[in-house]
Amino acid sequence: MSERRTPNRRSRSKATSDAPPVDAPPVADARSGAAGRPGSGARSGSASASRSRLASGSGSVRDVRKAFSSPLASVFVIAVTVLWTIPTLGLLATSLRPKQDVTADGWWNVFLHPDLGLSNYHTVLFEGGSGVSTGLLPFLVNSLAISIPATLFPLVLAAMAAYGLAWVRFRGSDTVFFAVFALQVVPMQMALIPLLRLFSGGAHLGPLTIIPAVDFKGTYAPVWIAHTMFALPLAIFLLHNFIAQLPRDLMEAAVVDGASHFKIFRSIVLPLCTPALASFAIFQFLWVWNDLLVALTFAGGTPEVAPMTVRLAQLSGSFGGRWELLTAGAFLSIVIPLAVFFALQRYFVRGLLAGSVKG
Repeated sequence: MSERRTPNRRSRSKATSDAPPVDAPPVADARSGAAGRPGSGARSGSASASRSRLASGSGSVRDVRKAFSSPLASVFVIAVTVLWTIPTLGLLATSLRPKQDVTADGWWNVFLHPDLGLSNYHTVLFEGGSGVSTGLLPFLVNSLAISIPATLFPLVLAAMAAYGLAWVRFRGSDTVFFAVFALQVVPMQMALIPLLRLFSGGAHLGPLTIIPAVDFKGTYAPVWIAHTMFALPLAIFLLHNFIAQLPRDLMEAAVVDGASHFKIFRSIVLPLCTPALASFAIFQFLWVWNDLLVALTFAGGTPEVAPMTVRLAQLSGSFGGRWELLTAGAFLSIVIPLAVFFALQRYFVRGLLAGSVKG
């Protein structure tokens, strides 16, 4: 009969410590996402998933930054910049050369025979050219008088409308937003003539006058209204997407403090939306400044209201023989948009990067 061996105290204590309690729930491994205490495993799993997503996101951001900061990317950017600058350099060189040199050879010969001067700019600004009785300076003032209000009007109206559609909930707000978004598909060229007839003759339903005719002849008003109407759908859409991403806690805190919608819009939304507003202002100003179709349709060619673009094509004459004047006028039309862009460049970059990085 074999002798039964009883485990010693040390073995019993080790076995007891290794055995899990009966009523204890299974312990979860935080990395595997199993359940330990109620909710602890889910929190651990979500935290680890968040950390993994954060790590992968930061890794992808690092990869993108590394790719764009590589020597090959730098060479590519420099090459594109040089190719983009060459036409502008040629335009500047031609505008500074005398007429006989412009008609004799190409602008690159300016490096061999640097005969430069500002006589072309003086002629364009104060004397005019072939087919133009006055200088370009009054039309430059007209372009400023058209572009600045036609940029500010849609910017202010679109910012208020975007805030209302994003944070002031009312019945049918989503329908209004989608209707405004759908207006972007309307071609501007198809709306010019009906809008011109609306300004000149009004809108009538039988004997009932819905919109009276308004005499806008010789004023900037029809150009301002037209540019504002065509810019509002895109402006509302872009600003709505930016304003809707503002923190809800910030808005709720302002409401709890007793702030009205106008106070929230003026004190909170506008300062936070400065990059987006500046970005749209640059695009709208460039569009209005370079526009010819809307200006010809609603302002005509009268010197009192015609912008610079209406007169630029006439500077070269009937047979296109005054290229030195045309290039000088074209370079003058470039200077002011460049000044606007460089003045708002930091806001433009912030507007492009807005929403790309969270936290």
